[in-house]
Parts: sequence; C-alpha cells; structure tokens
Amino acid sequence: MAIINLKVNGKKQSIDIDPKTPVLWVLREHLHLVGTKYGCGIAACGACTILLEGTAVRSCQLPVSAAENKSITTIEGLSADGDHPVQQAWLEHDVAQCGYCQAGQIMSAVSFLKTNPNPTDEQIESAMNGNICRCATYLRIKAAVKTASKSPSL
Repeated sequence: MAIINLKVNGKKQSIDIDPKTPVLWVLREHLHLVGTKYGCGIAACGACTILLEGTAVRSCQLPVSAAENKSITTIEGLSADGDHPVQQAWLEHDVAQCGYCQAGQIMSAVSFLKTNPNPTDEQIESAMNGNICRCATYLRIKAAVKTASKSPSL
C-alpha cells in the first residue's frame, strides 16, 4: 500500500492503495465516479476511457501509480451540466441507445478533437475505431464527432 496523489476532475485526492490498482477501480470504488465503465478489462473496448493529461487512455489497465500527480478527467468532470460540445452533439444526433459505451466514446472524441479540430470522415473512423459500441451506433457517433468539430467553443 502507498499514498497516491491524484488530481481528478480538478480536485486533489490522496488515496492509500496498492500502486498497481487500475485507475478504473480507484475512480469507481474509491472516488465513487461511476460514469467510467468496466467493459472488457483488457483495454480493448474503450468503455473505460478517461483523459490523462488531456489524452485518451484506457483506465482498466492503467496502474494508479502511473497517474500520480497527473490530471485525470472523467465523464463527470468534462462539464458541470453536460454542455460540452461533444456531449451536446451526442444528444443532437441521438447517439446513445443502451449508453454503456458512451462515456468512453465521448472521452475518446474529446481527446481526438483536441489534436484534430477539423477531421475528415476517415480520420474520425480511424480515431474512434478502438471504441466498441454493441448497439452499432457508429454512423451517429461519426456524425456527432463531425458536428462537435464545428463548435466554436471546442
């Protein structure tokens, strides 16, 4: 066990935990931030995607020690009231069906749009390829990312 210092959604946190514990379980079980989902446990589906220093990472395989003193943003910290341009685009295009993968999808899209604010359809497909949607709303996801990319507040 060790004291690990984190900055989650702008708030400093200190947790006494095994440094090998995946960030996903720290978020869900210790900080009660349950928007980040467990999907596969092997970093293959994208349901657990968070932003670490602004970059999309899979939290199910990231040891909490690797996130020490780094900025973590979860879906709960993306915006106070769901008004982030990507979240708004998701609503506009009625992306979610079951919704299970959507937090990870949104976090991946946010990270992608930070580095590519004017993407082509092919770039969106490539960037979002690692996130699995069992409801197969991929066309709506692509449309929402395209819409969000046009937002002046992105």
